[in-house]
Amino acid sequence: MVWMRSKHTVRLILLGLLISACHAVAPSLETPTMLIPAALPSTVPQVTPSGEVNSDDRLAERLDMVHLTIEGRGISDPNVLQAMRNVPRHRFVPDAYVDQAYADHPLPIGYGQTISQPYVVAWMTELLALQPGERVLEIGTGSGYQAAVLAEIPDVEVYTVEIVPELAERAAGTLDTLGYTQVRCLEGDGYYGWEEYAPFDAIVVTAAPDHLPQPLVSQLSESGRLVIPIGPQGGYQSLWRFTVVEGELVAENLGGVLFVPFTGLGIVQP
Repeated sequence: MVWMRSKHTVRLILLGLLISACHAVAPSLETPTMLIPAALPSTVPQVTPSGEVNSDDRLAERLDMVHLTIEGRGISDPNVLQAMRNVPRHRFVPDAYVDQAYADHPLPIGYGQTISQPYVVAWMTELLALQPGERVLEIGTGSGYQAAVLAEIPDVEVYTVEIVPELAERAAGTLDTLGYTQVRCLEGDGYYGWEEYAPFDAIVVTAAPDHLPQPLVSQLSESGRLVIPIGPQGGYQSLWRFTVVEGELVAENLGGVLFVPFTGLGIVQP
């Protein structure tokens, strides 16, 4: 497999970091040695993207989730942590799974897709290293949860593409209802990215192709980051972070993962 384009060459840097993270399996990190309180206060209000404060009867669960399974396992970016505190994950899952919304595992959302486990969402968001004024593209909107988390990062433009029409429509409706009206949503084949709004400073892919999609590489800006799982369908993949550095595409292998497979014409006709 050759991961190249005319402006970018690939230099693989194997980090040897064996982190197990996935849509279906939690990352196998060691339990932190720090003492973690059993619960956090439930008096902190939820702040919506519009700046309004809403009551939330599941806020205490969400704060516990962030403290115990996200911050407690090494996520440290304050913007990412606050985003995970702000976004009501229970509003993105089917009614039958609301009581599991703040458990650290994926949940089915229909059409063979899942909402990723909270830790993985936070981890991939942190890997993007988003800065104010940047433009980020998500491939695989799904429930809309990852897009909402991205939208909570200050002064970041969010674009998201979903190939399943029913999920695209549902996610757009959920995001709009919750006030994330600044997120631009597209129904389409994410293999080809969203050229109209390229270049992107960051791209995150939430399904696994078996090779690196060149249209996504071509839509990265200088210093752009692409976080994507790559590997065979039906097996474990590797999570990669590609960064454009002075015209070169530098690749970091972050370890084994398991994501739902990438679909669409692009993946069968690269």
